[in-house]
Amino acid sequence: MTDAALSSSGINASVRTSRAPAPIVPPARIGGNALVAVIAIMTFLSCLTLGAVTLVRDTAGQWETQIAREATIQIQPREGFDIEDALTRTALTASAVKGVTGVRVVDPDATARLLEPWLGKGVDLNALPVPRLVIVTIDPVNPPDFAEMRAALDAQGLGARLDDHRTWVDRLVGMAHSTVIAGLAVLALMLAATALSVAFATRGAMSGAGHIIEVLHFVGAEARFIAGEFRRHFLWIGLKGAGAGGIAAVLAFLGFGIWTKVNMATPGADQSAALFGQFHIGASGYAGVALVALVVAGITALTSHFTVVAFLSDIDVPRNEQS
Repeated sequence: MTDAALSSSGINASVRTSRAPAPIVPPARIGGNALVAVIAIMTFLSCLTLGAVTLVRDTAGQWETQIAREATIQIQPREGFDIEDALTRTALTASAVKGVTGVRVVDPDATARLLEPWLGKGVDLNALPVPRLVIVTIDPVNPPDFAEMRAALDAQGLGARLDDHRTWVDRLVGMAHSTVIAGLAVLALMLAATALSVAFATRGAMSGAGHIIEVLHFVGAEARFIAGEFRRHFLWIGLKGAGAGGIAAVLAFLGFGIWTKVNMATPGADQSAALFGQFHIGASGYAGVALVALVVAGITALTSHFTVVAFLSDIDVPRNEQS
């Protein structure tokens, strides 16, 4: 054998021994960037949904706590009626009930400020049949007997009407529960859509490398080995997409919080703060964002795994029938 032939055979042997084994799932066969973007978008939307549910739940809890600590007594003015004397007697009657920690009569100036957004400034309340209010602060641990309070007020014959806000509390609790259920349903739909996207991507990757997978399977490669290769690839894709979507959601919540603080005095920010607070989801909310990202990554890996197993099972069925 000539020196040139020996040199050539040595080079070929070196190339064969140094060549790394090709992966079963080449990254180029997976629409990597597109799938990462889809997973990131779905994670972002899922985190926003979870954060919105958290905000509404926490805000409704604050409303419930604040409303449950107060009750309101209304007295309607009428001709020939000493409203100031009626307010004083009503306050004394309410303060004598066990479970009441404080009583405050809303003065005319405060009443005018309450009605200013609707009636404007400089309105003479004496010319309007505007009810006067008595705010009763109650003990949330040992609340008063509202039936007893109503009976005591009726005995005064002042036409006082007690509102313990129970109707509003029940509506707030019902709204919070409905919001949580709706949010969880939307979150479940988004996770299902993510799983379907991963399943289609896995099928696409398998169709591109189908001949390789079938040969490996026919020569004895177990389904869990092949599925493990796909699972590792898609887990990494899921981690990248879910991480990007989770970080984007955290930045969005931080941006909303900064916006409300900067625009605190504007009507839009005031209304948003009244409905949703300061867009601060707290430690539990951020933990929920991290949990959603991990769940999405896990769904991505598991979906690819079971899709591969189902595909290989379909291959085994005709082979078993032929044998």
